[in-house]
Amino acid sequence: MRAVARLIRQSRAAFQHRHYYHACNLARRQGSLVYSSLTRRLPRYYDELPVFGLPNLGTSRALSVDAEKVSAEDASRAGPLIEYERRIAAGELVDGDMCQVGTLQELQRLYDELVAYADACKLDRYSASEKAGRSRWLWSRFMPQSTFSPVKGLYLYGGVGTGKTMLMDLFFDQLPGNWRKKRIHFHDFMLNVHSRLQKHKGVADPLEVVAGEISDEAILLCLDEFMVNDVADALILNRLYRHLFANGAILVATSNRAPDNLYEGGLQRDLFLPFIATLKERCVVREIGSLVDYRKMTSADQGSYFVGKDSSAYLLQKFQQLIGEHTTARPQEVEVVMGRKLQVPLGANGCAYFPFEELCDRPLGAADYFGLCKNFHTLALDGVPIFGLHNRTAAYRFVTLVDVMYENRARLLCTAEGNPHELFDRIVTVMDAQQMAPRTSSRSRRSDDLDLCVDNELGFAKDRTISRLTEMNSKEYLEHHTAMLTGKDVAEESSEANAVAG
Repeated sequence: MRAVARLIRQSRAAFQHRHYYHACNLARRQGSLVYSSLTRRLPRYYDELPVFGLPNLGTSRALSVDAEKVSAEDASRAGPLIEYERRIAAGELVDGDMCQVGTLQELQRLYDELVAYADACKLDRYSASEKAGRSRWLWSRFMPQSTFSPVKGLYLYGGVGTGKTMLMDLFFDQLPGNWRKKRIHFHDFMLNVHSRLQKHKGVADPLEVVAGEISDEAILLCLDEFMVNDVADALILNRLYRHLFANGAILVATSNRAPDNLYEGGLQRDLFLPFIATLKERCVVREIGSLVDYRKMTSADQGSYFVGKDSSAYLLQKFQQLIGEHTTARPQEVEVVMGRKLQVPLGANGCAYFPFEELCDRPLGAADYFGLCKNFHTLALDGVPIFGLHNRTAAYRFVTLVDVMYENRARLLCTAEGNPHELFDRIVTVMDAQQMAPRTSSRSRRSDDLDLCVDNELGFAKDRTISRLTEMNSKEYLEHHTAMLTGKDVAEESSEANAVAG
Protein backbone atom coordinates (compact mmCIF):
# COMPACT_ATOMS: atom_id res chain seq x y z
CA MET A 1 0.00 0.00 0.00
CA ARG A 2 2.85 2.38 0.86
CA ALA A 3 4.56 1.57 -2.41
CA VAL A 4 1.36 2.41 -4.31
CA ALA A 5 0.96 5.70 -2.44
CA ARG A 6 4.59 6.61 -3.11
CA LEU A 7 4.19 5.82 -6.81
CA ILE A 8 1.09 8.06 -6.99
CA ARG A 9 2.93 10.93 -5.30
CA GLN A 10 5.91 10.62 -7.63
CA SER A 11 3.69 10.52 -10.72
CA ARG A 12 1.71 13.50 -9.53
CA ALA A 13 4.88 15.50 -8.76
CA ALA A 14 6.31 14.72 -12.21
CA PHE A 15 3.08 15.81 -13.85
CA GLN A 16 2.99 19.07 -11.90
CA HIS A 17 6.65 19.75 -12.71
CA ARG A 18 6.09 19.19 -16.44
CA HIS A 19 2.86 21.24 -16.49
CA TYR A 20 4.46 24.11 -14.59
CA TYR A 21 7.43 24.53 -16.89
CA HIS A 22 5.29 24.11 -19.99
CA ALA A 23 3.13 27.00 -18.77
CA CYS A 24 6.17 29.13 -17.94
CA ASN A 25 7.81 28.53 -21.32
CA LEU A 26 4.55 29.28 -23.09
CA ALA A 27 4.31 32.57 -21.23
CA ARG A 28 7.91 33.48 -22.08
CA ARG A 29 7.24 32.87 -25.79
CA GLN A 30 4.52 35.50 -25.74
CA GLY A 31 7.26 38.12 -25.79
CA SER A 32 7.11 41.60 -24.38
CA LEU A 33 3.77 43.25 -23.77
CA VAL A 34 2.66 46.26 -25.77
CA TYR A 35 0.94 49.09 -23.91
CA SER A 36 -1.62 51.64 -24.98
CA SER A 37 -2.39 54.93 -23.28
CA LEU A 38 -6.07 54.03 -23.43
CA THR A 39 -7.22 51.69 -20.68
CA ARG A 40 -10.52 50.72 -19.18
CA ARG A 41 -11.24 50.11 -15.53
CA LEU A 42 -11.90 46.48 -14.75
CA PRO A 43 -14.50 45.28 -12.26
CA ARG A 44 -13.53 45.74 -8.63
CA TYR A 45 -14.67 43.02 -6.29
CA TYR A 46 -13.36 44.53 -3.06
CA ASP A 47 -16.64 46.17 -2.03
CA GLU A 48 -18.84 43.43 -3.51
CA LEU A 49 -17.49 40.41 -1.65
CA PRO A 50 -17.57 39.44 2.03
CA VAL A 51 -14.26 38.88 3.81
CA PHE A 52 -12.42 36.33 1.71
CA GLY A 53 -15.77 35.12 0.42
CA LEU A 54 -16.18 34.56 -3.28
CA PRO A 55 -19.41 34.01 -5.21
CA ASN A 56 -20.60 30.42 -5.20
CA LEU A 57 -18.85 28.74 -8.11
CA GLY A 58 -22.01 26.96 -9.22
CA THR A 59 -23.91 30.24 -9.30
CA SER A 60 -21.02 32.02 -10.99
CA ARG A 61 -20.87 29.48 -13.77
CA ALA A 62 -24.56 30.07 -14.40
CA LEU A 63 -23.51 33.55 -15.49
CA SER A 64 -21.74 34.11 -18.74
CA VAL A 65 -18.14 33.11 -18.24
CA ASP A 66 -17.13 34.79 -21.48
CA ALA A 67 -18.47 38.10 -20.19
CA GLU A 68 -16.36 37.84 -17.04
CA LYS A 69 -13.03 36.77 -18.48
CA VAL A 70 -10.49 39.29 -19.70
CA SER A 71 -8.25 38.11 -22.48
CA ALA A 72 -4.48 38.43 -22.32
CA GLU A 73 -4.65 40.88 -25.22
CA ASP A 74 -7.00 43.19 -23.27
CA ALA A 75 -4.92 42.86 -20.11
CA SER A 76 -1.71 43.74 -21.92
CA ARG A 77 -3.12 47.17 -22.72
CA ALA A 78 -3.94 47.81 -19.09
CA GLY A 79 -1.98 48.10 -15.88
CA PRO A 80 -1.41 50.49 -13.00
CA LEU A 81 1.21 52.61 -14.77
CA ILE A 82 -1.05 53.05 -17.81
CA GLU A 83 -3.99 54.02 -15.60
CA TYR A 84 -1.79 56.40 -13.57
CA GLU A 85 -0.74 58.20 -16.76
CA ARG A 86 -4.38 58.43 -17.84
CA ARG A 87 -5.36 60.01 -14.53
CA ILE A 88 -2.45 62.48 -14.73
CA ALA A 89 -3.58 63.49 -18.22
CA ALA A 90 -7.16 63.87 -16.98
CA GLY A 91 -6.03 66.07 -14.09
CA GLU A 92 -7.24 63.59 -11.49
CA LEU A 93 -3.79 63.16 -9.91
CA VAL A 94 -0.84 65.46 -9.25
CA ASP A 95 2.07 65.00 -11.65
CA GLY A 96 5.77 65.09 -10.90
CA ASP A 97 6.29 62.63 -8.01
CA MET A 98 9.12 60.44 -9.30
CA CYS A 99 8.96 58.29 -6.16
CA GLN A 100 5.43 57.24 -7.07
CA VAL A 101 6.38 56.70 -10.71
CA GLY A 102 9.23 54.39 -9.68
CA THR A 103 6.87 52.39 -7.50
CA LEU A 104 4.32 52.21 -10.30
CA GLN A 105 6.95 50.78 -12.61
CA GLU A 106 7.47 48.01 -10.05
CA LEU A 107 3.70 47.46 -9.82
CA GLN A 108 3.47 47.38 -13.62
CA ARG A 109 6.24 44.79 -13.67
CA LEU A 110 4.29 42.66 -11.22
CA TYR A 111 1.09 43.15 -13.23
CA ASP A 112 2.84 42.05 -16.43
CA GLU A 113 4.25 38.93 -14.78
CA LEU A 114 0.86 38.01 -13.33
CA VAL A 115 -0.75 38.32 -16.75
CA ALA A 116 2.02 36.27 -18.37
CA TYR A 117 1.91 33.51 -15.72
CA ALA A 118 -1.82 33.62 -14.95
CA ASP A 119 -2.28 29.93 -15.77
CA ALA A 120 0.79 28.78 -13.82
CA CYS A 121 -0.36 30.87 -10.83
CA LYS A 122 -3.90 29.46 -11.11
CA LEU A 123 -5.40 32.94 -10.92
CA ASP A 124 -8.57 32.11 -12.86
CA ARG A 125 -11.33 31.49 -10.34
CA TYR A 126 -13.33 29.37 -12.78
CA SER A 127 -10.59 26.78 -13.12
CA ALA A 128 -9.70 26.82 -9.41
CA SER A 129 -10.22 23.87 -7.13
CA GLU A 130 -13.64 23.59 -5.54
CA LYS A 131 -12.44 21.53 -2.58
CA ALA A 132 -13.34 23.04 0.78
CA GLY A 133 -10.66 23.85 3.34
CA ARG A 134 -11.07 20.71 5.46
CA SER A 135 -11.27 18.50 2.36
CA ARG A 136 -8.15 20.13 0.98
CA TRP A 137 -6.37 19.55 4.28
CA LEU A 138 -7.45 15.89 4.39
CA TRP A 139 -6.47 15.36 0.74
CA SER A 140 -3.05 16.87 1.40
CA ARG A 141 -2.40 14.18 4.03
CA PHE A 142 -2.39 11.60 1.23
CA MET A 143 -1.24 13.74 -1.68
CA PRO A 144 1.28 16.34 -0.35
CA GLN A 145 1.40 19.44 -2.52
CA SER A 146 3.68 22.46 -2.38
CA THR A 147 3.44 24.78 -5.34
CA PHE A 148 5.23 28.08 -4.81
CA SER A 149 4.15 30.78 -7.24
CA PRO A 150 6.56 31.54 -10.09
CA VAL A 151 5.82 35.24 -9.43
CA LYS A 152 7.15 37.06 -6.38
CA GLY A 153 4.86 39.48 -4.60
CA LEU A 154 5.59 43.07 -3.59
CA TYR A 155 6.04 44.72 -0.18
CA LEU A 156 5.77 48.53 -0.30
CA TYR A 157 6.75 50.59 2.70
CA GLY A 158 7.27 54.25 3.40
CA GLY A 159 6.18 57.25 5.41
CA VAL A 160 2.65 58.50 5.89
CA GLY A 161 0.76 60.16 3.07
CA THR A 162 3.10 58.94 0.32
CA GLY A 163 0.25 57.33 -1.60
CA LYS A 164 0.86 53.65 -0.75
CA THR A 165 -2.82 52.80 -0.43
CA MET A 166 -3.74 54.75 -3.56
CA LEU A 167 -1.06 52.96 -5.59
CA MET A 168 -2.11 49.51 -4.40
CA ASP A 169 -5.77 50.27 -5.09
CA LEU A 170 -4.84 51.49 -8.57
CA PHE A 171 -2.98 48.21 -9.13
CA PHE A 172 -5.86 46.12 -7.76
CA ASP A 173 -8.47 47.93 -9.87
CA GLN A 174 -6.65 46.95 -13.05
CA LEU A 175 -6.61 43.22 -12.34
CA PRO A 176 -8.97 41.04 -14.41
CA GLY A 177 -12.31 40.39 -12.74
CA ASN A 178 -12.13 36.61 -13.14
CA TRP A 179 -8.99 36.34 -11.01
CA ARG A 180 -8.94 34.97 -7.47
CA LYS A 181 -7.91 38.17 -5.71
CA LYS A 182 -8.71 40.07 -2.55
CA ARG A 183 -7.88 43.56 -1.30
CA ILE A 184 -8.32 43.96 2.46
CA HIS A 185 -6.97 45.90 5.43
CA PHE A 186 -4.46 43.94 7.52
CA HIS A 187 -6.57 44.41 10.69
CA ASP A 188 -9.56 42.85 8.95
CA PHE A 189 -7.43 40.06 7.49
CA MET A 190 -6.13 38.99 10.92
CA LEU A 191 -9.61 39.17 12.47
CA ASN A 192 -10.81 36.82 9.77
CA VAL A 193 -7.90 34.45 10.40
CA HIS A 194 -8.66 34.28 14.12
CA SER A 195 -12.35 33.69 13.39
CA ARG A 196 -11.48 30.80 11.09
CA LEU A 197 -9.10 29.33 13.67
CA GLN A 198 -11.95 29.28 16.18
CA LYS A 199 -14.11 27.43 13.67
CA HIS A 200 -11.44 24.76 13.12
CA LYS A 201 -10.48 24.14 16.74
CA GLY A 202 -9.61 20.50 17.29
CA VAL A 203 -7.96 19.97 13.90
CA ALA A 204 -4.35 18.78 14.06
CA ASP A 205 -3.07 21.90 12.26
CA PRO A 206 -5.85 24.51 12.04
CA LEU A 207 -3.48 27.06 10.47
CA GLU A 208 -2.96 24.75 7.49
CA VAL A 209 -6.73 24.43 7.07
CA VAL A 210 -7.19 28.21 7.32
CA ALA A 211 -4.39 28.83 4.82
CA GLY A 212 -6.03 26.31 2.46
CA GLU A 213 -9.38 28.09 2.70
CA ILE A 214 -7.83 31.53 2.11
CA SER A 215 -5.73 30.44 -0.86
CA ASP A 216 -8.72 28.59 -2.38
CA GLU A 217 -10.70 31.84 -2.30
CA ALA A 218 -7.97 34.35 -3.17
CA ILE A 219 -4.54 33.38 -4.47
CA LEU A 220 -3.53 37.06 -4.82
CA LEU A 221 -3.74 38.88 -1.47
CA CYS A 222 -3.45 42.67 -1.33
CA LEU A 223 -3.07 43.71 2.31
CA ASP A 224 -3.09 47.38 3.25
CA GLU A 225 -1.33 48.77 6.35
CA PHE A 226 0.65 45.66 7.21
CA MET A 227 1.68 46.04 10.84
CA VAL A 228 2.23 43.70 13.76
CA ASN A 229 1.78 44.91 17.33
CA ASP A 230 -0.07 41.95 18.82
CA VAL A 231 1.81 38.95 20.20
CA ALA A 232 -0.97 36.55 19.12
CA ASP A 233 -0.66 37.73 15.51
CA ALA A 234 3.13 37.63 15.64
CA LEU A 235 3.20 34.01 16.79
CA ILE A 236 1.01 32.66 13.99
CA LEU A 237 2.18 34.73 11.01
CA ASN A 238 5.23 32.61 10.19
CA ARG A 239 3.36 29.30 10.00
CA LEU A 240 0.32 30.87 8.33
CA TYR A 241 2.33 32.42 5.51
CA ARG A 242 4.53 29.38 5.11
CA HIS A 243 1.34 27.45 4.30
CA LEU A 244 -0.05 30.27 2.13
CA PHE A 245 3.11 30.60 0.05
CA ALA A 246 3.34 26.79 -0.28
CA ASN A 247 -0.22 26.93 -1.70
CA GLY A 248 0.93 29.41 -4.34
CA ALA A 249 -0.32 32.60 -2.68
CA ILE A 250 1.09 35.93 -3.89
CA LEU A 251 1.29 38.83 -1.41
CA VAL A 252 1.10 42.53 -2.21
CA ALA A 253 1.33 44.63 0.95
CA THR A 254 1.75 48.23 2.08
CA SER A 255 3.27 49.24 5.39
CA ASN A 256 4.85 52.10 7.30
CA ARG A 257 7.63 49.76 8.43
CA ALA A 258 10.44 48.03 6.60
CA PRO A 259 10.27 44.22 6.96
CA ASP A 260 13.25 44.17 9.35
CA ASN A 261 11.47 46.66 11.62
CA LEU A 262 8.17 44.78 11.91
CA TYR A 263 7.20 43.90 15.48
CA GLU A 264 10.34 45.63 16.71
CA GLY A 265 10.75 45.19 20.46
CA GLY A 266 7.74 42.86 20.67
CA LEU A 267 7.37 39.93 23.04
CA GLN A 268 9.00 36.70 21.84
CA ARG A 269 10.20 38.45 18.68
CA ASP A 270 12.71 35.67 18.05
CA LEU A 271 9.75 33.45 17.07
CA PHE A 272 8.64 36.15 14.60
CA LEU A 273 11.98 36.58 12.83
CA PRO A 274 11.56 33.55 10.49
CA PHE A 275 8.47 35.27 9.06
CA ILE A 276 10.57 38.29 8.08
CA ALA A 277 12.97 36.01 6.21
CA THR A 278 10.05 34.30 4.45
CA LEU A 279 8.50 37.66 3.57
CA LYS A 280 11.74 38.93 1.99
CA GLU A 281 12.16 35.66 0.10
CA ARG A 282 8.67 35.68 -1.44
CA CYS A 283 8.28 39.44 -2.03
CA VAL A 284 10.23 42.18 -3.73
CA VAL A 285 10.71 44.88 -1.08
CA ARG A 286 10.50 48.51 -2.19
CA GLU A 287 10.58 51.72 -0.21
CA ILE A 288 8.38 54.63 -1.30
CA GLY A 289 10.07 57.91 -0.52
CA SER A 290 8.32 61.25 -0.88
CA LEU A 291 8.63 64.71 0.57
CA VAL A 292 4.89 65.26 0.11
CA ASP A 293 2.12 64.16 2.49
CA TYR A 294 -0.78 63.97 0.05
CA ARG A 295 -3.33 63.71 2.84
CA LYS A 296 -2.40 67.21 3.95
CA MET A 297 -2.89 68.66 0.46
CA THR A 298 -6.52 69.27 1.35
CA SER A 299 -8.57 72.14 2.69
CA ALA A 300 -8.43 71.00 6.29
CA ASP A 301 -10.00 72.54 9.38
CA GLN A 302 -13.58 72.21 8.19
CA GLY A 303 -15.10 72.07 11.66
CA SER A 304 -15.45 68.39 12.58
CA TYR A 305 -12.49 68.48 14.98
CA PHE A 306 -13.05 70.77 17.96
CA VAL A 307 -10.20 71.70 20.31
CA GLY A 308 -10.97 72.63 23.90
CA LYS A 309 -12.31 71.01 27.05
CA ASP A 310 -15.53 73.04 26.87
CA SER A 311 -16.61 71.82 23.42
CA SER A 312 -18.78 68.89 24.54
CA ALA A 313 -22.04 70.81 24.26
CA TYR A 314 -21.11 71.98 20.75
CA LEU A 315 -20.32 68.38 19.74
CA LEU A 316 -23.73 67.21 20.95
CA GLN A 317 -25.33 70.04 18.97
CA LYS A 318 -23.51 68.94 15.80
CA PHE A 319 -24.48 65.34 16.49
CA GLN A 320 -28.13 66.33 16.77
CA GLN A 321 -27.93 68.22 13.46
CA LEU A 322 -26.61 65.09 11.74
CA ILE A 323 -29.31 62.75 13.01
CA GLY A 324 -32.10 65.32 12.46
CA GLU A 325 -33.64 67.90 14.75
CA HIS A 326 -36.76 65.78 15.32
CA THR A 327 -34.91 62.50 15.93
CA THR A 328 -34.08 61.28 19.42
CA ALA A 329 -30.84 59.36 19.90
CA ARG A 330 -31.07 56.41 22.30
CA PRO A 331 -28.72 53.81 23.77
CA GLN A 332 -28.24 50.87 21.43
CA GLU A 333 -26.59 47.46 21.41
CA VAL A 334 -24.84 46.30 18.24
CA GLU A 335 -23.25 42.97 17.39
CA VAL A 336 -19.61 43.01 16.38
CA VAL A 337 -17.87 39.64 15.77
CA MET A 338 -18.35 36.09 17.06
CA GLY A 339 -21.48 37.06 18.97
CA ARG A 340 -19.90 39.89 20.94
CA LYS A 341 -22.07 42.91 21.75
CA LEU A 342 -21.05 46.56 21.95
CA GLN A 343 -23.04 49.08 23.99
CA VAL A 344 -23.55 52.40 22.20
CA PRO A 345 -24.41 55.30 24.58
CA LEU A 346 -26.35 57.22 21.90
CA GLY A 347 -27.20 56.23 18.34
CA ALA A 348 -29.62 57.15 15.56
CA ASN A 349 -29.72 57.33 11.75
CA GLY A 350 -26.27 55.78 11.26
CA CYS A 351 -24.59 58.08 13.79
CA ALA A 352 -23.13 57.06 17.17
CA TYR A 353 -21.95 59.12 20.12
CA PHE A 354 -19.29 57.96 22.61
CA PRO A 355 -17.30 59.56 25.40
CA PHE A 356 -13.63 58.75 24.73
CA GLU A 357 -13.37 56.58 27.85
CA GLU A 358 -16.20 54.32 26.67
CA LEU A 359 -14.47 53.50 23.40
CA CYS A 360 -10.73 53.69 24.11
CA ASP A 361 -10.30 53.11 27.86
CA ARG A 362 -12.11 49.77 27.81
CA PRO A 363 -10.75 46.39 26.55
CA LEU A 364 -11.90 46.88 22.97
CA GLY A 365 -10.03 46.22 19.75
CA ALA A 366 -10.15 46.26 15.98
CA ALA A 367 -13.00 43.72 15.87
CA ASP A 368 -15.23 46.01 17.94
CA TYR A 369 -14.35 49.04 15.82
CA PHE A 370 -15.03 47.19 12.57
CA GLY A 371 -18.43 46.14 13.97
CA LEU A 372 -19.10 49.74 14.93
CA CYS A 373 -18.31 50.97 11.40
CA LYS A 374 -20.60 48.33 9.88
CA ASN A 375 -23.50 49.75 11.89
CA PHE A 376 -22.65 53.47 11.90
CA HIS A 377 -21.15 55.69 9.21
CA THR A 378 -20.48 58.61 11.59
CA LEU A 379 -18.90 58.68 15.05
CA ALA A 380 -18.95 61.58 17.51
CA LEU A 381 -16.14 61.07 20.03
CA ASP A 382 -16.00 63.35 23.05
CA GLY A 383 -12.86 64.13 25.04
CA VAL A 384 -9.78 62.82 23.21
CA PRO A 385 -6.89 63.49 25.64
CA ILE A 386 -3.24 64.33 25.23
CA PHE A 387 -1.48 60.97 25.09
CA GLY A 388 1.50 59.99 27.19
CA LEU A 389 2.90 57.21 29.30
CA HIS A 390 -0.09 57.16 31.67
CA ASN A 391 -2.61 56.40 28.88
CA ARG A 392 -0.45 54.56 26.34
CA THR A 393 -2.98 51.70 26.02
CA ALA A 394 -5.75 54.18 25.19
CA ALA A 395 -3.44 55.74 22.58
CA TYR A 396 -3.01 52.35 20.90
CA ARG A 397 -6.78 51.88 20.79
CA PHE A 398 -7.31 55.38 19.41
CA VAL A 399 -4.76 54.70 16.64
CA THR A 400 -6.59 51.47 15.78
CA LEU A 401 -9.96 53.24 15.83
CA VAL A 402 -8.75 55.93 13.41
CA ASP A 403 -7.25 53.26 11.12
CA VAL A 404 -10.52 51.33 11.00
CA MET A 405 -12.63 54.45 10.44
CA TYR A 406 -10.31 55.67 7.69
CA GLU A 407 -10.38 52.28 5.96
CA ASN A 408 -14.20 52.32 6.06
CA ARG A 409 -14.32 56.00 4.96
CA ALA A 410 -16.34 56.82 8.07
CA ARG A 411 -16.84 60.37 9.36
CA LEU A 412 -15.36 61.44 12.68
CA LEU A 413 -16.53 64.35 14.80
CA CYS A 414 -14.55 64.80 17.99
CA THR A 415 -13.52 67.11 20.78
CA ALA A 416 -9.90 66.97 21.89
CA GLU A 417 -7.49 68.62 24.29
CA GLY A 418 -5.22 69.62 21.41
CA ASN A 419 -4.75 69.47 17.67
CA PRO A 420 -3.61 66.14 16.15
CA HIS A 421 0.08 67.01 16.55
CA GLU A 422 -0.36 68.05 20.17
CA LEU A 423 -2.20 64.80 21.01
CA PHE A 424 0.93 62.76 20.24
CA ASP A 425 3.65 65.22 21.19
CA ARG A 426 4.71 63.10 24.17
CA ILE A 427 4.89 59.87 22.15
CA VAL A 428 8.43 59.26 20.83
CA THR A 429 10.49 56.41 19.40
CA VAL A 430 13.65 55.15 21.07
CA MET A 431 15.74 57.03 18.50
CA ASP A 432 13.81 60.26 19.12
CA ALA A 433 14.30 59.87 22.87
CA GLN A 434 18.06 59.39 22.45
CA GLN A 435 18.30 62.59 20.43
CA MET A 436 16.37 64.67 22.94
CA ALA A 437 18.23 67.17 25.11
CA PRO A 438 19.40 65.78 28.48
CA ARG A 439 17.46 66.57 31.60
CA THR A 440 18.19 69.87 33.31
CA SER A 441 17.24 71.31 36.65
CA SER A 442 14.14 72.81 35.03
CA ARG A 443 13.11 69.37 33.72
CA SER A 444 12.89 67.10 36.72
CA ARG A 445 13.17 63.33 36.30
CA ARG A 446 9.73 62.91 37.87
CA SER A 447 7.83 65.15 35.40
CA ASP A 448 9.87 63.85 32.46
CA ASP A 449 8.99 60.22 33.23
CA LEU A 450 5.33 61.05 33.70
CA ASP A 451 4.97 62.93 30.43
CA LEU A 452 7.15 61.04 27.98
CA CYS A 453 6.14 57.72 26.42
CA VAL A 454 9.00 55.96 24.62
CA ASP A 455 7.35 53.39 22.37
CA ASN A 456 8.62 52.46 18.92
CA GLU A 457 5.35 51.05 17.53
CA LEU A 458 3.28 53.97 18.78
CA GLY A 459 5.97 56.42 17.77
CA PHE A 460 5.85 55.20 14.18
CA ALA A 461 2.04 54.95 14.16
CA LYS A 462 1.46 58.49 15.39
CA ASP A 463 2.51 60.13 12.11
CA ARG A 464 -0.02 58.00 10.23
CA THR A 465 -2.77 58.90 12.72
CA ILE A 466 -1.98 62.62 12.59
CA SER A 467 -2.06 62.52 8.81
CA ARG A 468 -5.36 60.64 8.71
CA LEU A 469 -7.01 62.90 11.28
CA THR A 470 -5.98 65.86 9.14
CA GLU A 471 -7.49 64.34 6.01
CA MET A 472 -10.67 63.19 7.77
CA ASN A 473 -11.22 66.79 8.83
CA SER A 474 -10.89 68.13 5.29
CA LYS A 475 -13.57 69.43 2.96
CA GLU A 476 -12.69 66.82 0.32
CA TYR A 477 -13.02 63.88 2.71
CA LEU A 478 -16.38 65.12 4.06
CA GLU A 479 -17.70 65.65 0.53
CA HIS A 480 -16.72 62.11 -0.49
CA HIS A 481 -18.28 60.73 2.67
CA THR A 482 -21.57 62.52 1.99
CA ALA A 483 -21.53 61.43 -1.64
CA MET A 484 -20.86 57.84 -0.59
CA LEU A 485 -23.94 57.85 1.64
CA THR A 486 -26.26 59.32 -0.97
CA GLY A 487 -24.77 57.75 -4.08
CA LYS A 488 -24.54 61.15 -5.76
CA ASP A 489 -21.61 62.92 -7.37
CA VAL A 490 -19.22 64.70 -5.05
CA ALA A 491 -19.95 68.06 -6.64
CA GLU A 492 -23.66 67.71 -5.87
CA GLU A 493 -22.90 67.07 -2.22
CA SER A 494 -20.40 69.86 -1.68
CA SER A 495 -22.91 72.31 -0.27
CA GLU A 496 -24.36 69.71 2.13
CA ALA A 497 -20.91 68.75 3.42
CA ASN A 498 -20.08 72.41 3.96
CA ALA A 499 -23.30 72.85 5.91
CA VAL A 500 -22.34 69.99 8.24
CA ALA A 501 -18.82 71.33 8.64
CA GLY A 502 -19.92 74.90 9.17
